Amino acid sequence: MAEGELPAVLILDIGGTHGMLEDLAALLKKHFHLITMKEFLESKEEMRKKIQSIFVFECRPTIDRELLESLPNLKVIANSGVGVDHLDLKMISSFGVKVTNTPHAVADPTADIGMALMLASARRIVEGNVLNFLGPSYFFGIPHFCCDRDDLSESIFGMLLQGKIFRGLDFQRHLLLLCRATVTRV
Repeated sequence: MAEGELPAVLILDIGGTHGMLEDLAALLKKHFHLITMKEFLESKEEMRKKIQSIFVFECRPTIDRELLESLPNLKVIANSGVGVDHLDLKMISSFGVKVTNTPHAVADPTADIGMALMLASARRIVEGNVLNFLGPSYFFGIPHFCCDRDDLSESIFGMLLQGKIFRGLDFQRHLLLLCRATVTRV
C-alpha cells in the first residue's frame, strides 16, 4: 500500500439484493478503498495484494479456503453482525487472520422487539391491522376483535431470559412497567 492510499476492503457489492447498504458504503469509503467481489474477480492478480480486510455484510461474501489463499495480505475479517456461526473461525485463524463482530450492537432493540411481539400477540395487533386494510365491511360482527382478551394489567408474561440481550436493568424495568407483575429472579 502506497503512502496516502486508503487500505483496501473486499465487499460483496453495494446496493442491490445482496450488497451492503449504500449509506454504509459511503461511510466506509471515507476510510477505506472498497473493492467489490466482481472487481476482485475481474482483476484478481492486481487486487489480491491490496486487500487487507474483508467486510462481511449479511453473511456475504462467503469466506472459504480458496478466498483466503488468494489474499496474502489479509489481516482481518470484519463481520457486521452479532454471530459468527457462518464463519469457520479455526480455518480463518490458521491463516493468521483476525475476526471481529459487533456482539452488543442490537441487544437493546432485540429486547424491545421481544416485548413488542409479546404485547402484539396478546392483543392480536397484526390480525387487527390486516382487517383494517381489508375495509370496514370486514369489521361487521367483530366489534371487539383486538380487545377480546382480559385486561393485560392482570396478566403475567413469561419469557426465557437468556444471553446478554435480556440481562440489562433497563429491560427488567420495562418488563415490570409493561406487565405490572412481580418478577422474581431464578
